[in-house]
Amino acid sequence: MGEQPIYTTRAHVFQIDPTTKKNWVPASKQAVTVSYFYDSTRKSYRIISVDGSKVIINSTITPNMTFTKTSQKFGQWADSRANTVFGLGFASEQQLAKFAEKFQEVKEATKQLKDKSQEKVETLSNHSQESGRETPSTTQATSINGTDDEKISHVGPEAAVLKTENDRLKSAVEQSNINAKKCETELQTLRENNARLVDALQESSANVESWKKQLSSSKEESDALRAKIAELEAQCHDADQEKQKNSQLSVRVQELEAELNDKQQELENLRKQAEIIPQLMAECETVSTKLQAAEMKNNELEGKLGCLQVDIEDSRQKQGNMKGELKKFMDILDGKIDELHEFRQGLSKLGADN
Repeated sequence: MGEQPIYTTRAHVFQIDPTTKKNWVPASKQAVTVSYFYDSTRKSYRIISVDGSKVIINSTITPNMTFTKTSQKFGQWADSRANTVFGLGFASEQQLAKFAEKFQEVKEATKQLKDKSQEKVETLSNHSQESGRETPSTTQATSINGTDDEKISHVGPEAAVLKTENDRLKSAVEQSNINAKKCETELQTLRENNARLVDALQESSANVESWKKQLSSSKEESDALRAKIAELEAQCHDADQEKQKNSQLSVRVQELEAELNDKQQELENLRKQAEIIPQLMAECETVSTKLQAAEMKNNELEGKLGCLQVDIEDSRQKQGNMKGELKKFMDILDGKIDELHEFRQGLSKLGADN
């Protein structure tokens, strides 16, 4: 039948660092398939794991091996033939427990197979010794007897038994030779596997150095990125402060716009009042014309209008007062217009700065 899988699971594979013998080196980048195989021809069990085309575990289980749980999801075992220690990281505690249970079962089965093999060897050895002791006595007994007929009559059954036993021993010896050849073949295969594993271990060591260099460069890049992140965080902090300033300026702009609206309303009121000024001026001119006509009449009627001169003087005084007030009002209006113009210029400058 050949070699067949009897149990399969998935786990992250690690090997002990050959230099420090303390640190774990990942043998797979991700979880890979880990299987127990039974070889019915060789009567042996192996744990095999392949990552792509690369064999990362090829461990033949012996009765002396022990699987140790080092944590809730991690276990390890030492392989003296591969001269390394394998570690497996599982996704759950149940998977680890199932793998450890299967390891113990396979270990017990390997021990039983070894014991049976030793019993067979001892049995064959005992039979060989017995046949070696019996053959001379039989020969001696055959030589002692007188005639051939007597030899056949006295030794026939024993010779048949010895012949049968001899044939069985020959077949056992032939089987032992075949097994020895198989063992030599297996030994050669193991040597080749060991050489491949040594090459893989050397390649892993080279990969470790490469990974160390990559890790160092990654650390340098990480430090540079951290510095860049710190710089960007500082810039973000400055940007936040600018945003706060902009929000404050926006509030100030809204306040200034409200004040501008108030000033515009006040200016509109002043404009409405300024529209009345021409009417007042026209009235003043009309009054002046009437005053001039009255003065002419007063020259003609000085005698009769003496009492009216006092009224005219009072009217002139009122007109002068009115002109003075009008001038003051115009001056105030000009000042307000200048203030409003300066205010607009300041607001436009503030909006441009923002």
